[in-house]
Amino acid sequence: MLAWLVRGERLRHHAGALAAGGVDFGVMIALVEIAGVHPVAATAMGALCGALTNFLLGRSWVFRRADAKATGQALRYALVSSASLALNTLGEHLAIRSGLGYLRARLLVAVLVSVLWNYPMHKFFVFRTQSRSR
Repeated sequence: MLAWLVRGERLRHHAGALAAGGVDFGVMIALVEIAGVHPVAATAMGALCGALTNFLLGRSWVFRRADAKATGQALRYALVSSASLALNTLGEHLAIRSGLGYLRARLLVAVLVSVLWNYPMHKFFVFRTQSRSR
């Protein structure tokens, strides 16, 4: 299983997700601690910056599909991200209800959603390669 997670494109995907998470949390913390922005607003802005980072890395570095139309990719990315939000929220709710602490629940669910949902959906839906069979 570990070999499946760390090969080329998958490794770039997970590295991109970690980088986007760093941007997300970094922006949130900077806005709260330095700029005095309310934590809820800072969380939303951090999440938006993290999503933009993840999209741009996915498009240019992870899947190398910067040649495709960004508009379609962005719309598909928004759909996948919305479903990811729902999966993370539901998964964390269920994990916490079953007795797992919220930090462990967050980490476990985030990894599972990233590996089992985000990566396949980004690869086969968001940044898919169009076949030219005519």
